[in-house]
Amino acid sequence: MAQAEGRGVDMITLRALAEESSEAGARRALAQLGLDDSRARRDMDELRELLSAWRDAKKSARQAIVGWIVRVALALLLIGIAVRLRLTDLFS
Repeated sequence: MAQAEGRGVDMITLRALAEESSEAGARRALAQLGLDDSRARRDMDELRELLSAWRDAKKSARQAIVGWIVRVALALLLIGIAVRLRLTDLFS
């Protein structure tokens, strides 16, 4: 654009041409993705909801796994303390 301005090209025309070509390129890209119809907005909203649900499920699974690991570690710690203090004789 700077080169064109230096050569005397009308900047308004050049910007309009750039804007029109970028819009045409965007329309073509959306068409290649299958997002050029009236359902595209709804499809994108559904994809966002699905992605959000997936992220929530991953977070919940991670929290559950960490919770179980902590419980197992505490149980092993208690068993270790019981063995160390010879409290296992109480169970035989």
